[in-house]
Amino acid sequence: MKYSTYVYSFSLTTFSPSGKLVQIEYALAAVAAGATSLGIRATNGVVLATEKKLPSILVDESTVQKISLLTPNVGMTYSGMGPDSRVLVRKARKSGQVYYRQLHEQIPVAQLCRETAAVMQEFTQSGGVRPFGVSLLMAGYDDNGPQLYQIDPSGSYFAWKASAIGKNMVNAKTFLEKRYSEDMELEDAIHTALLTLKEGFEGELSGDNIEVAVVGEDRQFRVLTPAEVTDYLAEVE
Repeated sequence: MKYSTYVYSFSLTTFSPSGKLVQIEYALAAVAAGATSLGIRATNGVVLATEKKLPSILVDESTVQKISLLTPNVGMTYSGMGPDSRVLVRKARKSGQVYYRQLHEQIPVAQLCRETAAVMQEFTQSGGVRPFGVSLLMAGYDDNGPQLYQIDPSGSYFAWKASAIGKNMVNAKTFLEKRYSEDMELEDAIHTALLTLKEGFEGELSGDNIEVAVVGEDRQFRVLTPAEVTDYLAEVE
């Protein structure tokens, strides 16, 4: 590492001469080391899928959740540092509740994404803090139809038709580019999501080591049970 880069790598709020905030690049490296997560927007809903690898076989897998419900019609998953994601889940849920108490309707997906991204951006511009070591995939269904957003540690966010984050994201995105079609329905999207995870997965997929969630036209975000995931895996075998 060059000396100049080394000096600037310790400061979050100081730009390096090349115009980079090096701590944000390190945060993206933490995301790239995390378990693979992906999302696919279909014509009638959105699916999220993620690897759920446990540090030991002694861990009770029923206590580990990688997909979180934010409001009845919006949920999200992450790649990177789990404890950091819990902070963002709590803040996003609070934003949703504040909106609901004031206006008596659910917060639009785009607004919830924007408010969560604003929190992440704040942590790139303040002294004494560090960026969040996570990227998020947020999925929801509102009056504008199904939506999928990716939010990065810098606070930047984009709407995606399909996206992947984490360890195997390059191969997963390549696979999704080949398989994605504009007229894909939710059932097809679930199958595609499982096939994409299967591509770079070490070992055998099962209902216990991956998590899948869907939100459809009923606007109810829900995580599939391990039994449902196992049934879908049998369909794509």
